[in-house]
Amino acid sequence: MNKEELTAMVAEILQGLGKEPAVKASDYRATAPEPEKKDEGYGDGDFVPDVTALNLRKLYLTENPADPEKFRRMKEKTPARLGCGKAGPRYKTLTMLRFRADHAAAQDAVFSEIDLEFAKENDLLPTKTRCDSKDEYLTRPDLGRCFDEHNAKTIAGVIDRPPRVQLVVGDGLSSAAIKANAMDCLAAIRDGLKLRGIETGKAIFVKYCRVGAGDAIGDITGCELVCMLVGERPGLVTDKSMSAYITYKPHTGVSESSRTVVSNIHAQGTPAVEAGAHIAELIDTILKKKVSGVGLHLEADV
Repeated sequence: MNKEELTAMVAEILQGLGKEPAVKASDYRATAPEPEKKDEGYGDGDFVPDVTALNLRKLYLTENPADPEKFRRMKEKTPARLGCGKAGPRYKTLTMLRFRADHAAAQDAVFSEIDLEFAKENDLLPTKTRCDSKDEYLTRPDLGRCFDEHNAKTIAGVIDRPPRVQLVVGDGLSSAAIKANAMDCLAAIRDGLKLRGIETGKAIFVKYCRVGAGDAIGDITGCELVCMLVGERPGLVTDKSMSAYITYKPHTGVSESSRTVVSNIHAQGTPAVEAGAHIAELIDTILKKKVSGVGLHLEADV
């Protein structure tokens, strides 16, 4: 086949692409009329409405409910995905889009990182555990509980004498939680402890942090109590949940049952400032009782 024949063949094929396909040697006709395009309320070039802006406590998609007002009142008490409605056996499109958006936000919270500049901007001592990347942090929890020699010396270098309470902020599994809640909560804790005459050391920021890093800080500083604010594993309700882990006499190898935990610190749970005030009161109680975790709850009148 020469060049002219090939050119003619390509031209013939391109010309045929513009024709409607034949069906059983007859003209093509659709088997059913195409549905009319609905007016979505926005035009070409506009942004698609943000499904994450919808309040799950008010989003009620069940059609023809028996008692809608009673169900709405129940939904206002929980962010659980109730009254999602259905399209045949499937979720509605809006429900699925919101689920996918919340799942994406949870993934972003886990894989995003907090730059050490965050520590400097908030007057925290910047440190990191033995992990060198987020991937290593996620696959090697043991390295997220200890420090190398350089970071251990950095922590020890700002300690004049063992502090009674050592405050720590760790990124944990949700950087978004720390950015949204940590500093407000930390300020409330400091104010509450100051009112009670309880001294604190310089607050420490730990990158790639697991809860056990607080035990290593106890070894280094010799503090009586460590309070760590750390981002928790995000879920589909919020990607900004933070917890406080309080350990009396922290040291490497301390049992998990020796920790007192204040969880669900976020806008839809316990607000950061309110949590900080409660944590300060709890720290005061623990110092007086000289025990944290399960042992604290076994004490009378606690």
